[in-house]
Amino acid sequence: MGHLSSFLALIVLLGITVCVGRPRGRILRGYEAPPHMKPYMASLQVDGKHMCGGFLIAEQWVLSAAHCLEDNPEDKPFQVLLGAHSLSLPEPHKRLYGVRAQIRHPGSSQETYNDDLLLLQLEEKALLNEHVKVLPFQRQDRDVPADTMCEVAGWGEMTHSGKLPDKLQQVERPVISRETCNLRSRHDNMITEKMMCTDSKRKDTCPGDSGGPLVCNGIAEGVVAAGSRVCGNYLKPGIYTRIPPYVDWMESVMASAN
Repeated sequence: MGHLSSFLALIVLLGITVCVGRPRGRILRGYEAPPHMKPYMASLQVDGKHMCGGFLIAEQWVLSAAHCLEDNPEDKPFQVLLGAHSLSLPEPHKRLYGVRAQIRHPGSSQETYNDDLLLLQLEEKALLNEHVKVLPFQRQDRDVPADTMCEVAGWGEMTHSGKLPDKLQQVERPVISRETCNLRSRHDNMITEKMMCTDSKRKDTCPGDSGGPLVCNGIAEGVVAAGSRVCGNYLKPGIYTRIPPYVDWMESVMASAN
């Protein structure tokens, strides 16, 4: 009996070791994006460290997620890296821009996922070229049909230990209906009409990807907001802030800026 107990204890210990060793906090089965094929992507940085994603929506404006401000506890101003594929290697059109204004949506808060948008005004207009381009965003307020395959990219975490990639990663995910996302076993009626979801089974966005665009048929439909604490948990689909309900706010902010 003692030998059996020892054997069972060893099996349990081995099982725990295997589970702990599996990378959980990563874009599961994502892959390195083709270099500079997503010229709209932005890296929001503090002291040279990547914090969040974002994307260029006008020559002097980047859209991201408001909760990225909470990830910056010292409240230092962001800098925005454009034209990058690798965060560390020299590249011909890579440039770091200062930020003149950080404008979060007035309805955003740390307690909810509501209105999770952040506009960043660059100190100067971005120099547009083959590696730095504006991404068009959806203006028509209608839901993306379920099962539409969309893509998301970012420099977010790749392993459960928090390892960040140097080069841009991407993954394709199908949209799931709001009804499915709001099931009690999923997000339990937390998903409003201003949000959308994608399937997160084995492939997902992770911390550091927040603020990046969800691109469907070449147009930004949403902004990465939140998901499961453990990336790739199919019971916690990825959550995105839909862009169309906020077009008036975005254009008002951009028009009123100096």
